[in-house]
Amino acid sequence: MDRTEKICDIIEGSSYVVFLGGAGVSTESGIPDFRSKNGLYHKKKKRFASYEPEYLLSSECLRKKPEVFFEYYRENLDARAVEPNDAHRALAAMEHAGRLAGIITQNIDGLHQKAGSRNVQEIHGTIWTNHCVSCGREYDSDFIFDSREEVPHCLDCGRTVRPDVTLYGELLPDEAYDRSIRMIQKADCLIIGGTSLEVGSAAQLAHMYHGRSFIIINKTKTKLEGKADIVVHDSIAKVLKSVTELMGIWQDDDT
Repeated sequence: MDRTEKICDIIEGSSYVVFLGGAGVSTESGIPDFRSKNGLYHKKKKRFASYEPEYLLSSECLRKKPEVFFEYYRENLDARAVEPNDAHRALAAMEHAGRLAGIITQNIDGLHQKAGSRNVQEIHGTIWTNHCVSCGREYDSDFIFDSREEVPHCLDCGRTVRPDVTLYGELLPDEAYDRSIRMIQKADCLIIGGTSLEVGSAAQLAHMYHGRSFIIINKTKTKLEGKADIVVHDSIAKVLKSVTELMGIWQDDDT
């Protein structure tokens, strides 16, 4: 029995499967991650070179140097035209077939929802919504990305409009994180994919898992591999597509 068959057997023998994913799920859609050699933190343009990488996406930068924050944000985090890859589509197919209870993602690009997934907990927020820091008025993603202002301002009160992204130095969104904890505690199968578990929030959730089956799919070595039933160092899009094809639930774009 190969690894794909083993993964299928585990999923089909489980009653509550949860997927916990990171940046590696979206890199195959062309979205760079942060920490790899080709990531955003290692390819800063000269005008950002004097800043620490984490500072550029921090609450402190937003507060003290908003022009720098929004310039970097607009240039690097606009995923509006990006399309889901086979990993996103496979996970959506699993959920629609009743084989996946939900997704917990560190990504802020909204590609899981774009692929058709419904139960998605975005523990680092999203680029798709924004709000005024004073009156709370909500705005869509175009308001910041297409604004001609260096710093976008609320149409009602004139204060700064910021993205609903969890920045460095901020707490995770309570509702999404609480739901994620409940999902992890209920799961009897956890699939971790596209993350090295270096970021604290994902690592904490992974450590909370005490269910029966544990699968890791990531191109590079991931923490907690010693506790996993199956570890696959390969493209998560390729692996998940193969799994859903074997399960008979994969759907091509033209179907």
